[in-house]
Amino acid sequence: MNITLFKQMALDTSFLVTIAYLLSLTPLFKKTMRGMINTRERIILILIFGIIGIVGTYMSLPTKGALANSRVVGVVAGGLLGGPVIGLGSGIIAGTHRYFLGGATSLSCAIATIINGLIAGLLAKNSSSKLLSWKQTVLIGFGSEILEMLMILATLPAPDGWDVVKTMGPPMIIMNGIGIAIFYGIAQNSILEEERIGALQAQKALYIANLTLPILRLGLNEETAEKVCEIIFKRADFAAVAITSDQRVLAHVGKGSDHHTAGLELQTKATIEAISTGEIKLAVNKEEIGCSDNSCCLGSALIVPLRFEKTVVGTLKIYRQGKRSLTKVDREFAAGLGQLFSTQLELAALETRASLVSKAELKALQAQINPHFLFNAINTIVSFCRTNPKRARDLLLELGDFFRKNLQSGDRFVSLREECDHIRAYLAIEQARFSDRLNVIEEISEEVLNWQLPGLTLQPLIENAIKHGIYPLNSGGQIIVSAEQEKGFLILKITDNGVGIPHEKLKLLHSGETVQSKGLGIGLKNVEQRLKYAYHGQADFMISSVFGRGTVVTLRIPEKPHFEIA
Repeated sequence: MNITLFKQMALDTSFLVTIAYLLSLTPLFKKTMRGMINTRERIILILIFGIIGIVGTYMSLPTKGALANSRVVGVVAGGLLGGPVIGLGSGIIAGTHRYFLGGATSLSCAIATIINGLIAGLLAKNSSSKLLSWKQTVLIGFGSEILEMLMILATLPAPDGWDVVKTMGPPMIIMNGIGIAIFYGIAQNSILEEERIGALQAQKALYIANLTLPILRLGLNEETAEKVCEIIFKRADFAAVAITSDQRVLAHVGKGSDHHTAGLELQTKATIEAISTGEIKLAVNKEEIGCSDNSCCLGSALIVPLRFEKTVVGTLKIYRQGKRSLTKVDREFAAGLGQLFSTQLELAALETRASLVSKAELKALQAQINPHFLFNAINTIVSFCRTNPKRARDLLLELGDFFRKNLQSGDRFVSLREECDHIRAYLAIEQARFSDRLNVIEEISEEVLNWQLPGLTLQPLIENAIKHGIYPLNSGGQIIVSAEQEKGFLILKITDNGVGIPHEKLKLLHSGETVQSKGLGIGLKNVEQRLKYAYHGQADFMISSVFGRGTVVTLRIPEKPHFEIA
């Protein structure tokens, strides 16, 4: 075995690996690995890999009338990285150059070089995985040199060809195969490292966004901006972090906070441009930052617009101390945070609007329900004023107690015990009005009295049962209120023996529509909407009725609400 030849091939491989490392740092090679190059860039790569092949030829060591070289490393690496076009193109350049150098093996080496570049490109293109493994690239490298050795055997007379192959074959096959694998691995690693850094930055951005979400729900002001800046500053390595509105600085945390203070009008030209154009801007030196303090150590800044409904309402600014020291990774990280913060501001506004709409709908529905009861209660109390003044006084107290509880519990969660007290105050008025035509039975187990549910859940259902079920009856009206626990749920039932609901109207209720005839369905819709909002669809609301025999409304309520009513 020729040790000298092995050493020379190892030196050649080391040189080409150094070239591979330097090339891996360029944006062009990163684009090549991602398959994002255009025709112009493809031509440039053909020239680069062709020249690397020529360099490998010139670094050769003459042996047995042939050249022991590393030409195949550049050509095959070009095919593996850029595909068949680049592999073939670089192979033609390096192979043609080798042919014109002359020698007994010039033709066989030229043909082998071209074929190897093409085959490497086709193998990479048709690979089932996005990136080849090191084992695959080593085998491709070995195969490329074996093909060249076979071409030499085919074109030279047997004794001479075998002598050349026996001498040059082992070192060229082994060292060039390893060199191709290392060349490709370096390029591959540059992409994997960039993706790893990007993943870490994305993870960090999402973690910061999760911490800032409850803060930005309160809107963008000096207090919330300072808290957000502190979170970013503690978890990133920036010199300073700031947030502005569209007119002034809201917060600045980190270096320069002694003179970059909240309330200052915007000074950085890049910040003003970012707000007016909605584009990310970069200030690469102290002058572009626009700080008038000579002792300020901030050397560069990146300004990311914060949007709300397509309008720029402020900016997120990150600083570093050195000039032009903000990297592409910094830009992507800050841009990602800016998008997340903008989304958070919009979601907070939507959540607030949804809450306000829900409250408005609740008040509107209550306004439709309560007047009916109030007018009937007043008429009932008036009828007792002369015949039974004490009863009239007691009913007035019950009426006052009912409306007090009505106002207190309408927009919050209450215990079932409180809800039962509320409906008893309501029923005291109704039973005085209906006398023996109304009988109410409670079947409520002690263990569920502390269960939390939205206030004003039962009263609208009982009012609906009395008004539309019991009232048309001449006598014998009965309502049963039952509550029990079942598999982590509170099961509430309001059962009446009233006139029931006609089939057509029941279908409308099941479809979610309010039956307008005599207001039927208003109380039911009220409760159904509030349960849906409070439990995010986890509560069940069911109505069953037989016309002429009565109605059952069943509620299945989970133990904990999804979020508060208000």
